Amino acid sequence: MNNQIVQRRPTRAVKVGKVVVGGGAPVVVQSMTNTDTADAVKTALQCAELARAGSELVRITVNTPEAAAAVPAIREQLDRLGVDVPLIGDFHYNGHRLLADHPECAQVLAKYRINPGNVGHGKKRDEQFAQMIEIAGKYDKAVRIGVNWGSLDQELLARIMDANAQRVQPLDAVGVMREAMVTSALESAAKAEELGLSADRIILSCKVSGVQDLIAIYRELSRQSNYALHLGLTEAGMGSKGIVASTAALAVLLQEGIGDTIRVSLTPEPGGRRTQEVVVAQEILQTMGLRAFTPMVTACPGCGRTTSTFFQELAQTIQNHVRDKMPAWRAEFDGVENMTLAVMGCIVNGPGESKHANIGISLPGTGEMPAAPVFEDGVKTVTLRGDNIAQEFIAIVDRYVARTYRRKSVI
Repeated sequence: MNNQIVQRRPTRAVKVGKVVVGGGAPVVVQSMTNTDTADAVKTALQCAELARAGSELVRITVNTPEAAAAVPAIREQLDRLGVDVPLIGDFHYNGHRLLADHPECAQVLAKYRINPGNVGHGKKRDEQFAQMIEIAGKYDKAVRIGVNWGSLDQELLARIMDANAQRVQPLDAVGVMREAMVTSALESAAKAEELGLSADRIILSCKVSGVQDLIAIYRELSRQSNYALHLGLTEAGMGSKGIVASTAALAVLLQEGIGDTIRVSLTPEPGGRRTQEVVVAQEILQTMGLRAFTPMVTACPGCGRTTSTFFQELAQTIQNHVRDKMPAWRAEFDGVENMTLAVMGCIVNGPGESKHANIGISLPGTGEMPAAPVFEDGVKTVTLRGDNIAQEFIAIVDRYVARTYRRKSVI
């Protein structure tokens, strides 16, 4: 991996089930189900799908007594499927009652997400927040104190606004909102510690939907504390907009060493798979050189030299092939996730890019000889021709993996 990446900011390590967040551990990918949690079978299947796609933590909504009662069954079904991903309970408004009334749910979850803006008002807020923190302490669970700009504590916001009005140079509305977000997170964390929850059980997040707001808030949050931090642009949107916005925000912070766990909050397209957000999160971390999850395929964008769509189809075929094979490869071989592949469309950059990859192919462009040289570790090993180039190249990739990467020992 790229060792030029900026050093991560030191934060406390937090154990979430089997997963370590912060403390210098690799940045963790997480996601969230969109099923009705009361439907234990459907929720367990989506949790398993997300975990198999690479989500290392999965959050589920716990909003009703029926949902809370289903959590142990979800865990049981995941265990039967051999999926040991830790589950996070997402609580709003009534979390204190649900955790108290359903102790099996409280025990099974690896972490509770608490939004300080949605735990009540005034005296009730303090009591209900305390109840949730005390239950977390009782069962030795991690807690994410997750502030969201759409549900800021209005009493705290009014206090910040009053203090701001007394300043010689008051902040604008955006500045007040940012300050309120950071203050809410830090004051809630301090209150949790006062109630007996150790700092190494606390993760903070401040979710907004504006890229510049997210960057500014997390820079300040990181400057003022060393709690583990969860990053994510909330309500990022659908399709390319959501992907670009999330990448723009998270990449800046990760490059500055800020962030211990991430989620890409994409709105699924109609009929789209929930796992897309996991793939995007992995690709952000991998393209930045922070982690490796699956072999990366470099492909040229195409131009007037590449009127054929064959190289596009081959690039897609190869990308799909390595993702489909990765679960088996990961179980059998060490380091295969670091492999790089190149599928290039003409002679201009094709041979050079192919030589830079572990394994690459340079397809003929418009008017070029119908030949496709294949390079393995910078050396041309064969030239493919004819109608079966895709199948032959896939076979070469599979042989390269088996020959190059060390097989894991079987105990």
